[in-house]
Amino acid sequence: MPIRCFAIVFALVNTCATAETTWRDVQPVVERRCVQCHQAGEVAPMAFTSYRQVRPFAKAIRQAVLQKTMPPWHATPGSHQWRNDRSLTQQEVTTLVAWVDAGALEGAPLISPIRISKHQDGWKLGKPDRVVKVPGFDVPRSGQLQYSFLIVPLHLSKDTWVRAAEFRIDQRSLVHHINAFVRPAGSSYLAGFPVGEIFSPTVAQRGKRRPEERVFDRRQLILGYEPGYEAMPWLEQGAKLIPAGSDLILEMHYNPNGQPAIDHSEFGLYFADRAPQLRVLAIDTLRDLDFVIPPKNGSFDSHATMTLARPARLLSVQPHMHVRGKSMLVVAVYPDGKKETLIDVPRYDFNWQTTYVLTKPLDLPVGTRLESTAAFDNSPNNRFNPDPAAAVKWGDQTTDEMHIAFLELVIEASGDPEQLFKSVPKMVGVQPLTASVEDSKAALAKRP
Repeated sequence: MPIRCFAIVFALVNTCATAETTWRDVQPVVERRCVQCHQAGEVAPMAFTSYRQVRPFAKAIRQAVLQKTMPPWHATPGSHQWRNDRSLTQQEVTTLVAWVDAGALEGAPLISPIRISKHQDGWKLGKPDRVVKVPGFDVPRSGQLQYSFLIVPLHLSKDTWVRAAEFRIDQRSLVHHINAFVRPAGSSYLAGFPVGEIFSPTVAQRGKRRPEERVFDRRQLILGYEPGYEAMPWLEQGAKLIPAGSDLILEMHYNPNGQPAIDHSEFGLYFADRAPQLRVLAIDTLRDLDFVIPPKNGSFDSHATMTLARPARLLSVQPHMHVRGKSMLVVAVYPDGKKETLIDVPRYDFNWQTTYVLTKPLDLPVGTRLESTAAFDNSPNNRFNPDPAAAVKWGDQTTDEMHIAFLELVIEASGDPEQLFKSVPKMVGVQPLTASVEDSKAALAKRP
């Protein structure tokens, strides 16, 4: 072969060698998409903060990114941009797959290691202005636990705006959810129950309210934790309101897993320096309380609607179902009849319940109808189904079901949130107020 041909072949081989995908190409992808969860103290079971930690999982990573099971992001691509979008671009998928196929090589050592966020005392958003602690909830080895509650007076002498809030969960594997509610002064919500100690009221007791009591005068959801929760501020010019004299109520639900433990989770509040221009509201009324899923039905649809009586902006959507949940679609139907998909989650995952936060809040004019369609699989083909022979209704336990599209809506700070509702939404277990705590104490005493 002529010398010139040898030179060309050598150059081609050398180009292929230098073009091989190595850890140098992969590390930025891992840093952007993976390390937030894959580091010490976070939800993932293994750390991905160095080549040596990632390399043993190379083949599993290849499979996960091709099947789109990791990073966990279950919404289909659409016209909206999401602030917390964890999905991989096609180029990122190509890079990861090429790296594994080439032998998951380290290549030339990198000067800079993977950057890990530094958290102050475990708080991702920094040290809170106020912390509410669970005073040691004793989770037994087994059994079905009822919702438990903790009432904590905040002793705020004036209306206080909260720019952000954060959960610091202790026993992640046992916590089904924790919701933090504000109970304004004079509210009927859990009125008469003990302050500063954990109790378990019945559904009927939780639903008791005074006739004509307004929705937000009874209670306001500040923030909820479910697996998949991610801490982030709401809006640069927006905050949530805690009226003067309010209590904070933690609603806690645990799923025993065979290992007894004591939970010491915490909830932190970050106060705003001044009154904001915008008020952020957590809305849990886009839901269906009346569905009945027939036994062995593999494709049952539940529908929920809510019409806005005043304009608002949509900040986030979080689909919530239990283990029979299969998919959820939330659309907006505008007054002119135009429809727009807000979120489409074709493969719902109970173990990773994402709150999808819009990069830019979406304007919803007065008269907009929000529609949610939740699909359930109650068939034997659903490997998570606890009892395909059961007719399934709304209920607290994971073996029951729920259909809620949690929303965060934005209005002017001086606006009245009650005016959002065209009609008063149906509430869970609502009955006339006849307060007594004896049933709750008895239920707590019987807890496994």
